[in-house]
Parts: sequence; C-alpha cells; structure tokens
Amino acid sequence: MHSIPPALIRPPFLVRLASPIGRLELTAGPAGILSLSIETGGHLPLEEYPEKPSTVLRKAEQQLGEYFSGTRRAFDLPVVLDAGTEFQRSVWHQLNQLPFGSNVSYGALGHGIGRPGSGRAIGGAVGANPIPIIVGCHRVLATTGRITGYSAGEGIATKAWLLDHEGIGHK
Repeated sequence: MHSIPPALIRPPFLVRLASPIGRLELTAGPAGILSLSIETGGHLPLEEYPEKPSTVLRKAEQQLGEYFSGTRRAFDLPVVLDAGTEFQRSVWHQLNQLPFGSNVSYGALGHGIGRPGSGRAIGGAVGANPIPIIVGCHRVLATTGRITGYSAGEGIATKAWLLDHEGIGHK
C-alpha cells in the first residue's frame, strides 16, 4: 500500500469511486491530482474524511470510468508529481509517458532516465508512485515479462487485471 505524504493527511479535495479492481480514492489540490489509492483489504487510506469534490476530480472520475469501460486509452489530467525525491520524480515522469497497451522493463526504465543498472532503485520508485493507473506504473515488468510485484490494491492480482485490461502480455 502506498504511504500517504503528510501533506495529504487533510487533502483539499477528495473523492471515492467504484472500479473493477476495488474502490478508488483520489485527492487533488489546486494544481491537480495528488494521489490515487486502490482499496486494499477493504480499506482506503483516507476513508475517515468526507468527500470534497473538485472540478479536476470530477474529470478524473469520468476519465477513469471511461478507462475501465475500455473507451479511454490516455488520461488528460493535471498530475502533481513533486512529493518524492528527485530520482523518484524522474521515474514517475518517465512512467507518465508510457502509452496505453505498452510496457517497459525496469532495466529499460533505468536506461531511459540515465541510470542504467539501478533496477532495484527503479523498482522502489515505481512502487512509490502516488498516482497509479493514471501514471501507469502497472506497465513495468521484468525483462522476461514477469510480474514481480505491485504495491497497490491487492498486489499482483490488481496489476495482472490492469495489464490484461490493456492487452499487455505478462507471465
């Protein structure tokens, strides 16, 4: 499960929605989407807080609904990816460029950000992505095409569902 940065403990805007992989919880600030959490073990990280929608969160709800129904292949949403380290942010920005239905290996992702041989660190940064699905961290696989883990929702089963939904082969 993703840890929530302290700045998100009382998010300015918050919505929850149903999805085929469990309930989703999204937060946003004035500049855009801050986080997306996938229900884990029947719980969401901020479930004690009331929903407070915003225009960008309503747009995200619509686009996620279209993604899950199979009619949307790209998100057109402002995302705020500044909560991590410089290294994590470089990985997240690279992930944000991966199109629907494509995948990349941890090693290739490391090469893409100028950090070859840093597969373990890449894996940690991918796992810390605060906005899964919209920033497609599920599209990262081992060089062999194997799923090595997933830190959101119900783990590997959630990642396998997302990969299958996008038609991405995996082991």
